[in-house]
Amino acid sequence: MKKGIKVVTIGGGSSYTPEFVEGLIKRYDELPVSELWLVDIEAGREKLNIVGNLAKRMVDRAGLPMEIHLTMDRREALSGADFVTTQMRVGQLKARIQDERLPIKYGMIGQETNGAGGLFKGMRTIPVLLQISEEMKELCPDAWLINFTNPAGLVTEAMLRYGPHQKVVGVCNLPINMRMTLARLLDVELERLHIDFAGLNHMVYGLDVKVDGESVLDEVLNIMCDPDRQVSMQNIAPLPWEPEFIRSLGVVPCPYHRYFYKMSDILEKQLEEFKMGTTRAEVVQQLENELFDLYKDESLAVKPPQLEERGGAYYSDAACNLISSVYNDRGDIQTLNVRNDGTISSLPRESAVEVNCVVTKAGPKPITVGELPVSVSGLVQQIKSFERVAAEASVTGSYEKALLAMTINPLVTSDVKAKQLLDEMLEVHKEYLPQFSERLTHN
Repeated sequence: MKKGIKVVTIGGGSSYTPEFVEGLIKRYDELPVSELWLVDIEAGREKLNIVGNLAKRMVDRAGLPMEIHLTMDRREALSGADFVTTQMRVGQLKARIQDERLPIKYGMIGQETNGAGGLFKGMRTIPVLLQISEEMKELCPDAWLINFTNPAGLVTEAMLRYGPHQKVVGVCNLPINMRMTLARLLDVELERLHIDFAGLNHMVYGLDVKVDGESVLDEVLNIMCDPDRQVSMQNIAPLPWEPEFIRSLGVVPCPYHRYFYKMSDILEKQLEEFKMGTTRAEVVQQLENELFDLYKDESLAVKPPQLEERGGAYYSDAACNLISSVYNDRGDIQTLNVRNDGTISSLPRESAVEVNCVVTKAGPKPITVGELPVSVSGLVQQIKSFERVAAEASVTGSYEKALLAMTINPLVTSDVKAKQLLDEMLEVHKEYLPQFSERLTHN
């Protein structure tokens, strides 16, 4: 009889891995993980060894019988897995820098999960994740794949539409961050606060906010009108909202909505940073270097607090919560990226949405939302159209579909520049876009 739980993390050399390991250690009594396999590619070998050794020290310090395996052999790791998490960056931070710098060069917002940058991160990532989906169908068909590789909404959309392995859930730290921030601003304990989330990844809204079951939405909207009390994240400028806009919107926007509702302000700030040579990707690269210097310290046996300066803090906690709730059939509510299945009535049933779900042993069960408010449904529809076309381009390598996806994204502001930007980004990233090789060869 199998003992314990086998968890596989693909992209195990990520700087986020120590947080994931900490989450497993904290939950060991309820989630007895016996094997954690950290998988990476040859280019990530050094980081995998650094992070893996820190993980081993953390487990040793906790005195737990959890084996840490480091490997480049993905198939060996996947065999018999119970849960698989994915946290990869195809092309590493060098590719992210291009995802951010090239759109700004053309006068558009550069961001790794939105606009042209998000499209290219998705097109590099989706073919790899679909390979993993095929391997899981063969080697661990009962395992859940928990993805927190960005752009999580687009990636989950592609895996649900095209992947043979359908036990897929996308997780994001954004809803957790929003809950934590609003609990602090309302001065209430986190467990008393509930947010009715609905929308798409990085395009999710709080339709209502409740404390002890009573709506405090009006109070929250007033808080969001206060320039000194903003809900934002490490990687997004906390630009204040116009009070008239927020009250008219009638729901709580997420920090990423600033890219769409405050596009000119964000772009102006990015253009200034671009001239100084400091995009967010370059800031992250410096943070990563500092983190890995810390991780090398053989006396370090805990997650360092500096990790929370990364924009993705609490990603891993979200994954650990999900794994534990599935394993223990907990029936609690978490905000996840899942198949719509009629949850949001205005979006396709087979598409990915980000909504509150009841998490059971059979997986997350989305809570019905119905129609989105008219104030937000149009933008959500537009982004879903982008994700569907972008997923198709990622799978087929269709230049025409890639151009269409780029042009219908609201952050790409000119069809002529869209084609020029697409051509340049295809050339820059061609090493990681084998599905477009025929087009690139002919050019």
